[in-house]
Amino acid sequence: MSVYTRQAKRPTISSEKGYSLFELLVVIIILSIISAVSLKSLKSASEVARIEQTKQELRQLAYAIAGDPGLISGGNRTDYGYVGNVGAIPANLQALVQNPGGFATWNGPYVHDDFYASAAASESEFGIDAWGTPYQYSGGDIITSVGGADPISFKVANSVADLLYNRLAVAVTDFDHSIPGADFKDSITVNVVVPDGTGGMAVLQKIPRGDGFVQFDSIPVGIHTLFVVYLPFNDTLTRRIDVGPGSNLYTEISLYREVW
Repeated sequence: MSVYTRQAKRPTISSEKGYSLFELLVVIIILSIISAVSLKSLKSASEVARIEQTKQELRQLAYAIAGDPGLISGGNRTDYGYVGNVGAIPANLQALVQNPGGFATWNGPYVHDDFYASAAASESEFGIDAWGTPYQYSGGDIITSVGGADPISFKVANSVADLLYNRLAVAVTDFDHSIPGADFKDSITVNVVVPDGTGGMAVLQKIPRGDGFVQFDSIPVGIHTLFVVYLPFNDTLTRRIDVGPGSNLYTEISLYREVW
């Protein structure tokens, strides 16, 4: 009788090895470093974006106060902002979106604010920087953001004087360019119509010298009306004058006829 013996199969041992604890730790450390670097880069990019956004907003606020020099029509500047309409520096940024005292010459809002209609002034979009911090401004020629790591300032103009105390010189002659002289100078008035700083208009009036020369100081930036009147005939010549920041303007006006 034959004897048949079944041999049991030996279990197969896999040759594949798993990750060791050390290798896993190395992977975790590498991923942590990559994550930290990425977060730092994202934070840096976000900070740069906030800085640029704030700079743009500061520029727009400056334009709202003193006008955008890039707005030109027919070769003439058309925008002098709040100062050009009112003849004064705004006491605060709120005056750019809300008439500060029933001023008839106020022509705002001078800056767009999506949230002004529904939010308090301190929460309004135009008045805060990209970090959510209110801009610092209480009149004057500088607006400052303090929300970031370093303050960001923007100058509205070189100085307040450049916005409010400009000069205008006018020389008046008759049709053949003769000067009035001592006998006729008192028959002429030279007038400039400007905003008075409190919401109204003022007429600055002077009588020229014998050589027809007259000078005005303290003219705010803006588009103003200059008119010369020869009183005996009530002849009036009118001219538009554009007064930019830091101006020292000179213009000549000749009457319609030979009068002296």
